[in-house]
Amino acid sequence: MAHTHLAELLDLDADVLHEYHDTVLTWVGSLTPARPRVVDLGAGSGTGTLALARQLPDAEIVAVDVDDEMLDHLRGRAHALGVADRVHTVQADLDQSWPPLGPADLIWASASLHHLAEPARALTRAHATLRPGGLFVVTELDSFPRFLPEGAGADLEERCHAVLAEIRAEKGLHMTEDWAARLVEAGFTVEAERRFDIALRAPLPAATGRYAHLTLARMRHGLDGRLPAPDLAALDTIAAGVASRTDLTVRATRTVWLARRP
Repeated sequence: MAHTHLAELLDLDADVLHEYHDTVLTWVGSLTPARPRVVDLGAGSGTGTLALARQLPDAEIVAVDVDDEMLDHLRGRAHALGVADRVHTVQADLDQSWPPLGPADLIWASASLHHLAEPARALTRAHATLRPGGLFVVTELDSFPRFLPEGAGADLEERCHAVLAEIRAEKGLHMTEDWAARLVEAGFTVEAERRFDIALRAPLPAATGRYAHLTLARMRHGLDGRLPAPDLAALDTIAAGVASRTDLTVRATRTVWLARRP
């Protein structure tokens, strides 16, 4: 998927799942000191960075990502929202040596740690980046959202998810990591673990159709040679028409861990 579509998909996730995002941000904001220094690890298109900038209007935020194009997108959005003076970007591969990022009061890592080759090493570095008493917020997901109602389409969607889970395991992505245990091993105290089972039904946000289309298109991109040709053709047909459907739902699971450096 092109960078522009991936950035749009990440932005749409924040739009369609705004109630979930708002709940987490309000929760984290209530635990953050005044004038915090925040680091967003694996910032992507900047949905977390910019939401934190709105939630914490006196915060300085450092957005870290390996992808320069994503950081360009983030900087443009920060400027448009009038928060560019408080948002700074750093291009860095979190699996390599980290540039100086601290001291931080809050580190935010949303759906980014599972991509790392050695997440345990990243957690140790995050611990060193935080001030004593600082908060580390880790958010992870189990898969792409599901959209199709009961029936043949939903059955195909489930088969796609099963194959994608196999592919992620083959690639070594840490989708099923015990993050609470890893955080403790890195020296953190885990203060909370909260699972969000998201189930949205009509009336849905206006952007849901586009969100479903891009999600299914991204799923389809990784399935060549892994599903029978009739399934791939059916998925293409569903993806092509999903944006105009009125029977969609949005089902997703996210888990948030709050951990503190003692």
